[in-house]
Order: sequence, then structure tokens, then C-alpha cells
Amino acid sequence: MKYLRLIPSDTNFNFLKFKKFAFLFSLLILLGTVFSLLFNSLNYGIDFKGGILLELRSKNVNLPDINDLRNKISSLDVGEISIQKFGKETDVLVRIQKQEGDEKNQIKVIERVKSLTIKDYEIRRSEFVGPVVGEELKFAGILAVCLALLSIMIYIWFRFEWQFSIAAIIALTHDVFSTVGLFSILQLEFNLATIAAILTTAGYSINDTVVIFDRVRENLRRYKSKDHYYIYNKSINETLSRTVMTSVTTLIALLIIFFFGGAVLADFSLAMIWGVLIGTFSSIFVAVSLLTFFNINKGEQVNNEANIPEYERD
Repeated sequence: MKYLRLIPSDTNFNFLKFKKFAFLFSLLILLGTVFSLLFNSLNYGIDFKGGILLELRSKNVNLPDINDLRNKISSLDVGEISIQKFGKETDVLVRIQKQEGDEKNQIKVIERVKSLTIKDYEIRRSEFVGPVVGEELKFAGILAVCLALLSIMIYIWFRFEWQFSIAAIIALTHDVFSTVGLFSILQLEFNLATIAAILTTAGYSINDTVVIFDRVRENLRRYKSKDHYYIYNKSINETLSRTVMTSVTTLIALLIIFFFGGAVLADFSLAMIWGVLIGTFSSIFVAVSLLTFFNINKGEQVNNEANIPEYERD
């Protein structure tokens, strides 16, 4: 049976030849992330720093006038505001910075905005996130990412060997940290949806890495007379078609969401697009390259291909 291949089955590219350049590229990304976090920090959304969120829908047939709405709300002297379209063309999302004082002051601002916009807009949703809740959500988000990384490391440790676990967790941390750096450098809003995108990226990346590692382990047992560099390169080349196919199909869906999904999904899809790209890069050039620093036991020799699916054979 013939299968669609974006990459020829007889590909024999020397990926490990470029491992130094790959490490240098990764180092530059991580250094850029560190400097950006030190000087720019993150543009925390209302989920983390607290504030007011209003979802409005225009009552008029015409599309909402963003500039007019911004001028109206700015006249209330409530500080920093952010207005953007999302969902339907008649919907807008209004974010207002946290006001000084207690929760009563936040509610007063919500009521003032409602009274100012009720003629032209329907108030579909209003929320207030306090600073205490924001800090709790921030801690919960960090904890979720750390627990995910730890759980993945333990899984890889039991699934393969400790050397594979170390390589996988370094590559995965590289992906997560660089995604955070992307939001810091571009000053995109960092919120709970971003945390979801990071965790999804981690899952995608480790799945890609596990596929390559599984082939590495099989080839280590199959080619006893070959050195580790040959085996690692062969394993990457044998899984390259699957890796590229998965990445391309995922990117197609994400690009459609990015361009047509509206402003609310734009940052989430951008994080996922970056995650797929950097995850594919790290699986091939970082995770496997890190294995070259370990002397991995080749185990018992296997001379048959009975356990390899037909579509993955040469």
C-alpha cells in the first residue's frame, strides 16, 4: 500500500552535523527570553493582575465604532483601557485596569461604563478579578506547568532510560521557556489561555520526541556494530516523514485559527504556532543531540522488523 510522504523514505540527512549551530540558536533564544523578562517582564492579563472585563454587543446595524467607544470610556478617567473586537463583528471586549480601593470601587466603574454605553451596546458579560485571585491564578499556572514537566520527566524515565528523560526534559523546558519569551518580547497578553497553550505545546512536543526516542531505542538494539551518531541520525531520518506531516497539518489548522478566529484566539493560536515550530526543532536538533553526551547501553540485539508498522519501514 502506498502512503503520502512529504519526505522521501530514503532520506539520509546528517542532522547531528548541525548540533552546535542548533545549540547556539537555542542559547540565543533563551538569552533573549531572559533579557526580555528582566527588562520587559510579561504583559499580564486581567486573569493575573486583576481588573475589569466587559463584553459588549452593538445594538446598531452598523459595526461598533471602537474609537468612539474608547473616547467615551476614557472620559470616565478610569486609567488604562484596552478595547478590541472579538467573536462576531458586532462584539467588543473592554478591559479596564484595576481601580484603587476595594471591590466596591470596581463595581462602581462597571456601573458607570454600563450607564454610558447602554444606549448603543448590550452588556453581555462583566467580570472583576481581584489582585489576590490574580496572584492565586498566577501561582496555580506556574504550578501546573512545573507539575506537567515533572510528570513527563518521570514518564520518560520509566518508558525509556534516565538519559532519555534528561534530554527530553531539557528540550521541553527549552520549548516552554521560549514560548514565554515570545510573549515577553512581543508584549502579548499573558493570561490563562496562554498557560493552556503552553501546556498543549508541551504535550505536542513531547509526543514528537517520544516517537523519535522510540525509534532510537529500537535502532540501538538493531545496529550493534554501528556507532551512536549513525543510529541517532538514522532514527531521525526514519521518523522525519511522520514528524513533518504532523507539524504541517497542525500548522494549517492553527494558521486558519490565527487569521480567522478573531482577536481572542489570536494570541493563543500564535503561541501554538510557535510551540509547534520550536517543538519540532527541539525534538530533532536538541533532544536527540543531547543523547550524544551520554553513553547509552544498546541492550539486547534485535534482528527483525516484526514490531515496526509497515508505514514506518524503509
